[in-house]
Amino acid sequence: MTKGYNVLFVTSEVFPYSKTGGLADISNSLPQALNSLGNEVRIISPKYGQLDERRLQIHEIKRLKDLKMDVAGKSTKFSIKSSFIHGKNTKAQIYLLENQDYFKNKGIYQNIKTKEDFSNNDERFLFFSKCVLEILEILQWKPDVIHCNDWQTALIPALLRKVYHKNPHIKDIKTVFTVHNLAYQGDFPKSAFEKTGLPDSVWNEVGGYQKGRFNFLRTGLHYADKITTVSEKYAEEIRKDKSLSCGMGDVLEKRKRDISGILNGIDYNVWNPSVDKVITYRYTYQEIPLKYENKRELLSKFNLPYKENTPLIGMVSRLVESKGMDIMVKALPELLKEDIQMIILGTGEEEYQKFLMNMKKKYPNKLIVQIAFDENLAHHIEAGADMILMPSKYEPCGLTQMYSLKYGTVPIVRNTGGLSDTVIDYKKADGNGFLFNKFDAKEFLATVKNAVSIYRKNKQKWYTIIRNGMALDYSWKVSAAKYMNLYKKLTS
Repeated sequence: MTKGYNVLFVTSEVFPYSKTGGLADISNSLPQALNSLGNEVRIISPKYGQLDERRLQIHEIKRLKDLKMDVAGKSTKFSIKSSFIHGKNTKAQIYLLENQDYFKNKGIYQNIKTKEDFSNNDERFLFFSKCVLEILEILQWKPDVIHCNDWQTALIPALLRKVYHKNPHIKDIKTVFTVHNLAYQGDFPKSAFEKTGLPDSVWNEVGGYQKGRFNFLRTGLHYADKITTVSEKYAEEIRKDKSLSCGMGDVLEKRKRDISGILNGIDYNVWNPSVDKVITYRYTYQEIPLKYENKRELLSKFNLPYKENTPLIGMVSRLVESKGMDIMVKALPELLKEDIQMIILGTGEEEYQKFLMNMKKKYPNKLIVQIAFDENLAHHIEAGADMILMPSKYEPCGLTQMYSLKYGTVPIVRNTGGLSDTVIDYKKADGNGFLFNKFDAKEFLATVKNAVSIYRKNKQKWYTIIRNGMALDYSWKVSAAKYMNLYKKLTS
């Protein structure tokens, strides 16, 4: 058996302590999956706002209390607290960084009232990154690899190489940098660079900073030992498609031998209709009629009638352009003329939220809209809907389609990124969903109408599509082994 590795998994959000999207779920489940393979993975993340420390079993660590860190000419105190994330047969230790200057607000990246990014996000995540490296010596536990995630942690590889390179305790630690979405970059004025303590030579070494601005993501892509993205297709797309490389084409080309795509997995202890603690009627692929009891209950909750031959179409998404909201806006009025019911859950840009609320007023007997982030309702939609929509402009990985496949909720998705790697078109023998190619409202609408027609007229085919999806295994087992293989290459 391959020897296990010590890995510090650094992330800006982790469920159940903080969450804005899929990164929080991944930061919870991937470390546990890696630990089940014999590694020791510990997580570190900021502690935002006031958490219920008793309920979450968060404890102080005496030797990591009231430490000091200098950032941007200011000295500020921080403490590290500890807890454990538990799965069914797995667990992972988490360190939570507590600080009153940078992380006392509940918002993770934005002010939760104004929905505007914090003006000092550069300092907040520089501070976090420096603290991560600073505590390693005090921890008396040395990772073989620091696994960084997204722009918020992207300065760690540069700091390790350029600032902490003489520290005997940490200088030989390797870094992996996972990009969950290349569009989010941490792009700041040059004054942000001056706060980092990085030598001036870094500015020229990295090169390509646009308009003289300092870009956290570009810096991470340049200095990390290995780079991963969250699906094979997305790793290919960001190198070959200029519209998806988000200004990073040159550094991606330079680092192409060090880039790999590893598909995210999902936690089947949480997202699985046979064990789901949130839903009323649990079921397997042999008990699909129980799925319709969940549908009946979901519709009843929103005072809509259950109709046997009328499909319930779901969407659980951020309401933003990249998730396909602009083609959704064009397609929805036409789609709602069909004999369908719909439920949409999400938050996002004001214009899309208003549009959906107006459509809800126009079609009160067909359309349910919940402008909210509601994890429990997401489970009920997966269990109760017949189909799920993901008309994404681009999709690095996507988790919703993998949840949907397990729940027998047929995904209708655009053929891009991780959606291409997980959804197989219904025309094939092992088909589990519906794909459309062009980012176009007409093609999207035609694909949805085709799915609705098959749902109504060909139940045998529909059940085959459902069963094909439910039979697949997108657990972390395979992906965790690939990460472990990457750690092996790095450290041998």
